[in-house]
Amino acid sequence: MHYIEGLREGERINEIYLCKNKQPSLTKAGKPFVSLTLQDKTGTLDAKIWDPNSLGIDDFEKLDYINVVGDVTSFQGALQLNVKRLRKAQPNEYDPKEYLPVSKYDTEKMYAQLLSIVKKTENPYLKQLSDHYFLDSKFAEKFKFHSAAKTIHHGFVGGLLQHTLGVAKLCEQFAAQYKILNRDLLITAAVFHDIGKLKELSRFPANDYTDEGQLLGHIVIGAQMLSEQIAKIPDFPKKLADELIHCILAHHGEMEYGSPKKPALAEALALSFADNLDAKLEAMEEALTTVPEGNTDWLGFNRSFESNIRRTSI
Repeated sequence: MHYIEGLREGERINEIYLCKNKQPSLTKAGKPFVSLTLQDKTGTLDAKIWDPNSLGIDDFEKLDYINVVGDVTSFQGALQLNVKRLRKAQPNEYDPKEYLPVSKYDTEKMYAQLLSIVKKTENPYLKQLSDHYFLDSKFAEKFKFHSAAKTIHHGFVGGLLQHTLGVAKLCEQFAAQYKILNRDLLITAAVFHDIGKLKELSRFPANDYTDEGQLLGHIVIGAQMLSEQIAKIPDFPKKLADELIHCILAHHGEMEYGSPKKPALAEALALSFADNLDAKLEAMEEALTTVPEGNTDWLGFNRSFESNIRRTSI
């Protein structure tokens, strides 16, 4: 199989990929074309069908596995596929496991690292809350498989775990550096901050927003999930519960970024910085993934960073 991460400009390929997205559009001259996002386990590739009505283009839908013949080109520093022929692939022609993007890190090892952080929690109420979820095998399997986003960052199998672990590690460092921080509260908030994404996003291969996700969003969903479980823990201190829920509600830092509340606690502030740092650096790494080694050309404006970006020269 010719994986996406190994494609190079100038190649002609004849390969099967998952059609992650399909978007009909018009050129400035009013001519129809179709934009595709192709996917395998190594990443995604932007593709264009400039003549969708030609005889070589068969009918297909989003999330179909499709056999494409096309030329690999470059646009604004990123690879793109110019599709010449396309047909819907038959079930016996592909293995679905080859088409799910996966974390480059071992999920079992990451989960073990996360558990080692969780197990250091001393507060009995926060420990009981964390243990209820993370020591449950069914929850663990779901958490290890899920993504952390549809497209922006950590949008792959194991992405939610990788992002959560990254945030928790940063928070551990923050707690060691700044004595103002309550370590147990901060770490508990870190491991739970994106738990709502288990319901906001559907499982792969769709990895798309659910109705609940569209209507409520992962922040509200996560706060609801924790509030419901906290209510089942006898004598859970109300003030502690409010502080934990506040951290969840404020972890995007600003209302314009989706937080119902701005950080009012030192722990909520630290969590928002850790979340943003891990997400942004992962997004930068993903943006540079398709850029060939040694290419330090500017890649054009990137919406995530509101800046023109490029690979570091050294």
